[in-house]
Amino acid sequence: MNKVFDHLAHAFEAPLTNPVLIFSLVLFIILLSPILLRPIKVPGIIGLIISGMIIGPHGLNWLEKNSAVDLFSTIGLLYIMFIAGLELDMNEFKKTKHKSLMFGFFTFIIPISIGFPVCYYVLDYSLLSSILIASMFATHTLVSYPIVNRYGISKNEAVAITIGGTILTDTAVLIILAVIKGASQGDINNEFWVTLGVSFAIFLFIMFGVIPKIAKWFFEKIEGEKTAHYIFVLTVVFFAAFLAEMANLEPIIGAFVAGLALNKLIPHSSALMNRVEFIGNAIFIPFFLISVGMIVDISVFTKGEGLTVFYVAGLLTLVGVVGKFLAATATKWVFKYNNNERNLIFGLSNAHAAATLAIIMVGYNNDIIDENVLNGTIVLILVSCIIASIVTENASKKIVMAGHQDQEHMEHVEEHEEQILIPIANLNNMEAILDFATLIKSKKSPHPLNILSVVPNDEQAERNVHLARQNLDKMAKYASGSETDVELITAIDFNIANGIGRASREAFADCLILGWPSATSFVEKIVGEKTESILNRTDASLFMCRLDKPFITNKSITIFVPPLAESEVGFAYWMEKMSKFAQELSLPIRYVCNFRTKQAIEIMLDTLKSSIPVSYDLYEDWDNIYGLATFSNADSLLVFVSSRYGEVSYRDSLDGLAKRVGKYYKNQNLILIFPARVADMHIDEYEDVQTAPIFRKISREIGNMFGKDKN
Repeated sequence: MNKVFDHLAHAFEAPLTNPVLIFSLVLFIILLSPILLRPIKVPGIIGLIISGMIIGPHGLNWLEKNSAVDLFSTIGLLYIMFIAGLELDMNEFKKTKHKSLMFGFFTFIIPISIGFPVCYYVLDYSLLSSILIASMFATHTLVSYPIVNRYGISKNEAVAITIGGTILTDTAVLIILAVIKGASQGDINNEFWVTLGVSFAIFLFIMFGVIPKIAKWFFEKIEGEKTAHYIFVLTVVFFAAFLAEMANLEPIIGAFVAGLALNKLIPHSSALMNRVEFIGNAIFIPFFLISVGMIVDISVFTKGEGLTVFYVAGLLTLVGVVGKFLAATATKWVFKYNNNERNLIFGLSNAHAAATLAIIMVGYNNDIIDENVLNGTIVLILVSCIIASIVTENASKKIVMAGHQDQEHMEHVEEHEEQILIPIANLNNMEAILDFATLIKSKKSPHPLNILSVVPNDEQAERNVHLARQNLDKMAKYASGSETDVELITAIDFNIANGIGRASREAFADCLILGWPSATSFVEKIVGEKTESILNRTDASLFMCRLDKPFITNKSITIFVPPLAESEVGFAYWMEKMSKFAQELSLPIRYVCNFRTKQAIEIMLDTLKSSIPVSYDLYEDWDNIYGLATFSNADSLLVFVSSRYGEVSYRDSLDGLAKRVGKYYKNQNLILIFPARVADMHIDEYEDVQTAPIFRKISREIGNMFGKDKN
């Protein structure tokens, strides 16, 4: 027995030496870090760096920097730069190339012009170090692009020129990096410039002249071998990194150029792109971020040097934010943009993330910058990502309110194509939900109602499938009473929310109708509640129903519509469904909303040619959701329009609405609506950051102070 304990003690001795245990630990961190940090809205990129700080040599010393960690870290670094090149939208760049060139120039030169004197004269760094740190200020990552996409303003010119500017500024900074690396290894002379020029020209010829032709031939000839496509892409990335090294450039330049070279050959929504992103986001990029955290020495924050670290971090953050703001302001003056468009450009270009980290890591590994700059850069990444998220969200909202949303952002569901999916969990209230679905379903749609039961993928899956089938048959018999066609679907999945999300995509569902959420377990609260998970995994309109009383007891329908609900993708769809529902039951509708939303509802009702009696109550204080209680009658069916997290009309007061409304109105029929949204598009899963609630509240209060209507 003692031998067993000795063996275990030896295996778990810090730092860990067993490669299997090391890999298990890293995977465990990659798995748990986003789950545990999601509730406090810490960006994934920062969460993984913090994890590295905790387990690294300067923390608990569970992991040391060895050749295996270095190998995976290098792959992750190259992967980040490859994805950065691969995901840039060249078509958008071509449309606005002249304006993109001007913005690219501003967002490159202004941060460098401010950063260099600060680093050289104030922080007293050497010439090379100052140039490298200053060039780092010029880079940016489109962390907050998903916000713009959700608000339906991705076609806005300000967004297009910011994306174009990213291509130019990142390329220019990588060229500077090549020069700095050459200068750090010896004197810069004529021979250096000739060698750099010739080798760079040969490198570009191979990457843009030869590689795309080989790639095109390979993808055409080896069409059936999907695995081979991914291996080919990886080969190109590492061959490009090796070529760059041979040309006396940094390997990350090779990876970035490989992304640009393959950009047109790998469509953004293709299966190959999905594989490239999935494997990168699952293994390589998190490994790199953890390894960055392992370098950071936490103890310097507590020692006498702590003040220096905070001083350097504060200055770097200030220069990084101010430089990008001035670049956005200069662009506004030149192209006569308004303040909202200026703020949109600033919000999108302010976030320093992957590219910044990549450049700083090269500088650190080549002893061009010190630990203080590395620690300061991590603070800059956190602060700039949060500021970018707040500013982009506020600017996007104002642009939408000014009526500059993309036309195609509004969803139009053809009645003859409508697909409705009803996932069943509790058979007790399913009959009322089936009745509701029958009433709102388009009569022109030939498709049946899809009734879904998700069975856990465990040892009893086969038995559970049989039980689910019996339950579904009961529902089919009930539906046949109203001559409603139903299709019964049984799905096996490890996770109910995942099963619903997959079935929704496979059925091309326009609408999901669910029962009211039940109490959640402790684990679900930590990992994410079922309802929240279903919302995250689906994009269709979702109706959540608690229909305990017969519809005949209701004398009216009261619909609470929050501000900007009219700008959601699914606005027209739920409006049409609720009008149809009211018409079927011959009930009047009362809308509780603000003045702007009232106007949009009137236009929509006019479009729908609705004949149902409608009345309005104006309500402005939507941050106080309990104030809505004054508009509810005991005999009214209450409909609350909510929003998925991060969407146009989302606000903190809508958090946990189902739970609060369910407790407050215990004896009334309730429907909670989550409108459809644009399918989520993330530039990179580990860069996407949503503003933490506390920062959102602060930003809203600041906005209120400056934005109150003077009238």
